[in-house]
Amino acid sequence: MADSLLVINADGPETRVALIEKGQLAELYIERKRDRGVAGNIYKGRVVRVLPGMQAAFVDIGLEKAAFLYVADVRGSSHDFKALFAQDEEETGQRDEFPREELARHARGAKIEELLKEGQEVTVQVAKEPIGTKGARSTSYVSLPGRHLVFMPTVNHVGISRRIGNDKERRRLREIIDEMRPEGAGFIVRTVAEGVSRQELRDDMEFLIKLWHEIKRRSEGGTRAPVLLYSDLDLLLRTVRDLFTSEVKQLIIDSRYEYERVMKFVAAFMPQFKDRVQLYGELEPIFDGYGIEAEIDRALERKVFLKSGGSLVIDQGEALTAIDVNTGRFVGKRGSGLEDTITKTNLEACREVADQLRLRNIGGMIVVDFIDMDRSSNRDKVSRAFDEALRGDKAKANVTRISEIGLVEMTRKRTRESLSRMLTETCPYCEGKGYIKSKTTICYQILRDVRREGLTVREDAMVVNCHPEIADLMLTADREYVENLEKRLQKQIILRARGSFHLEQYEVQPRWADSLEKDGGKKGAVHLTVRTPASEKPVPTPALRPPPAPASLGAIGDAGAEGEGDDASLEAIGAAGVEGYANDQDGDGDGDGDGDGPEGAPAGGALGAPGGAPGDAPAGKRKRRRRGGRGRKRTGGAGGQALGSVSVEAMMPAGRDTSGEAPTMAVAPVGGAIEPMDDEDSDADSDSDGDGDGDDEDEGGSDTVSVGDSAPVSPPGLDEE
Repeated sequence: MADSLLVINADGPETRVALIEKGQLAELYIERKRDRGVAGNIYKGRVVRVLPGMQAAFVDIGLEKAAFLYVADVRGSSHDFKALFAQDEEETGQRDEFPREELARHARGAKIEELLKEGQEVTVQVAKEPIGTKGARSTSYVSLPGRHLVFMPTVNHVGISRRIGNDKERRRLREIIDEMRPEGAGFIVRTVAEGVSRQELRDDMEFLIKLWHEIKRRSEGGTRAPVLLYSDLDLLLRTVRDLFTSEVKQLIIDSRYEYERVMKFVAAFMPQFKDRVQLYGELEPIFDGYGIEAEIDRALERKVFLKSGGSLVIDQGEALTAIDVNTGRFVGKRGSGLEDTITKTNLEACREVADQLRLRNIGGMIVVDFIDMDRSSNRDKVSRAFDEALRGDKAKANVTRISEIGLVEMTRKRTRESLSRMLTETCPYCEGKGYIKSKTTICYQILRDVRREGLTVREDAMVVNCHPEIADLMLTADREYVENLEKRLQKQIILRARGSFHLEQYEVQPRWADSLEKDGGKKGAVHLTVRTPASEKPVPTPALRPPPAPASLGAIGDAGAEGEGDDASLEAIGAAGVEGYANDQDGDGDGDGDGDGPEGAPAGGALGAPGGAPGDAPAGKRKRRRRGGRGRKRTGGAGGQALGSVSVEAMMPAGRDTSGEAPTMAVAPVGGAIEPMDDEDSDADSDSDGDGDGDDEDEGGSDTVSVGDSAPVSPPGLDEE
C-alpha cells in the first residue's frame, strides 16, 4: 500500500473519496451534502418503546426512524463492553478471554425492562447507519476517535491495535497510555500511532478529553430530548483523519475551498504530511482523469469478468449475497486437465471476490460458489488463498472452510449501505423483481379474462385496453385465438393500444357496439373502420352444396362453442350465411329479396344497424340464455352484428385468389367497428377494377381504412390513444 493514492472529488453536491491501491480502485466513499451520514453522532434520546421479547428498545433521536438499542449495548459493566468490543479491528488480540458462550451467558443475564423504561432519556451514539428499512443501530458506550487514539469515557480499558505487530512497540504504547489516562477512562491506540512520540499522544488525548467534557455539559444543560450533542467530522475530514497515513503517498483534491480546509486540518494534526496534499488543476474531471468513473460503473454490474476469461455473477439480496464463479471462455492451457483449469479459475476468483466485497461494501451473510474440485488438496489451496485475499480488508469477516461441493459461507461486518444500494434504486417497471411476465403470457391471460367476463355480461362487445406491444401480438401471432373467441362468445373483441400502460397492465370492459361510435370521437384515438362495398359482397361458388334452412342461433352458437376446429360444420354455417347474403337483393337482411326484412324485425335494417343485421336468426330464436340462466345477451346468427361483417375477402391476405375457394364464415378484423352503409358509401357501379374503392384504378385493397388526422396507421382493429 506504499503506492496508494487518495483521490477526492469535492467540487459538486456530493463528496466522493476513492482509495487506489496498486493502480486499482480498492474503496469508494460517498457522502451527499443534503444527506450526511449519522454514524458516530452522539444524541440525547428518549426511549419510546421497550420490547422484552426482543430484549431491545427503540430510542427517538430525532431521525425519521427510531434507533435500535440492544440490551448488550446498555449494560453498565465494563466487562460487557470489553466483550462486545473484542471483535473490533482495533482490539488487542486478547479475544480468547471473552469466548462467545460467555458473551451469550452475560447477555441473557440482563433484562431490558430492568435497564430502561419508556420515556427515559439516554445518551447514545450511532454505531451503524440506517440501512434499507431498518433504523440506526445505537449504543450507550460512547467512543470519540482522534488521530492516534480512540477515547472511551465510560470504560476502564486500554487496547492496542492488532495491526501493530511489534511486541516492544506495543508495550511502549501501553505504558504511555496507562500513565496519562484519567482514572476510569479507556483508550484504544490506533495503527497510525506506531512510532509516535509521547507528546503527540498526550496532545491527542487532551483534545479528546476536552471534547467529551463539552458533550457532557450540553447533555446536562437542560436540553430536552431528542437533541444532537455531537456531530462527527464530515467525510472529507474523516478521510484525512482515518485514511491519510504514511502508506498513502499523495492526497489529490479538486476543490480549492476544500483543499484549504484539508490543509488547516493537516497542519493542526499531522504537519509532516503537508507536502503530500495536492490541488488538482486539470480541466478534465478528476475521476475521469484517473479512470475511476469506469470502475464505479463496473462495480454496479451483476457480472464481473476475470482476466483469464472466467466470470463472477453477484446477486445481492436483502440479507444474503450469492457469488457464483464460472469458467466462461477459459478452457485452460494445452496439456492441463480439467481439475487444473478449475483450480486456476478458483484461485483467480479468490482475489477478485475479496476486491469486489471491499469495493461494493457488501456485508451480512455471503455465500461464494466456487467451481467443484475433486481433490481435497486443491480445495485447501483455494481456501488459504481466499483467507489471504481477505487479509487486507478492514471490515471484520468470519469465513468457513470450503465444502466438498465448493461452497464457502462467510459473514462480513456491515456498517453502512453497500455501493449498489447507495447509487441505485428499485426498478419502477418490474418493482425490483428483475423480471416481468412475457408478452405471450399476458395475451393468453387477457383471452382468459375476456372469456370469463364475456360469459357473464349482456353487452355485445368486449373492449380491451392494453399496451401497444400486447395489442400488436394479439393482432398478428395470436389473431386466430382472438377470432375463435369471438365466435365462441358471439361478441366483438375490440383492442385499444394505450401507450401509457405498463406491459402487464390491461383492462377488459364490456360495451354495446352501437355506443362505440361515440367513443370514436375522442381526441388522439386512431379509428379503423372496415367497409365492404356492395359490389364485393361474396357470392357462393357453384361447387357449394345448396344452403340449408336458416340455422337457429342456438345451433350456430353450439357449432362455434363445441367444435372450433370442425371445418365442415363451420363451412356449412358460413355457406348458409353467404348464400342468404347473396340472395338478399333488397337489402333487408333476410336473404329472400322480398323487402320485408327478417321475420319479426323492422324492415330496411342496414348492415350493422340494431334493427336487423344480415343473417339474423328468426325472431323466435333471436335470444338464448347464457350459462347459469342469469339474464340474456344479444346475439346474432351467422354473420350477425355480434360477429361483424360477413366478408370472405376481408379476412384474406392482399392479392390472394379466392375464386376457387368455398366461402367460409369470417369475422371482421378484431376490433373493426362496423359502420352502416348508405348510397354515398357504395360506388359499385363505377368500380370496374374490382378493388372495392369505387374507381377504375387497381389499388389492390378491398378495405377502406379511415384514420384521424395525422394519426399513425395501426393494424386493423386497433384503437390507439
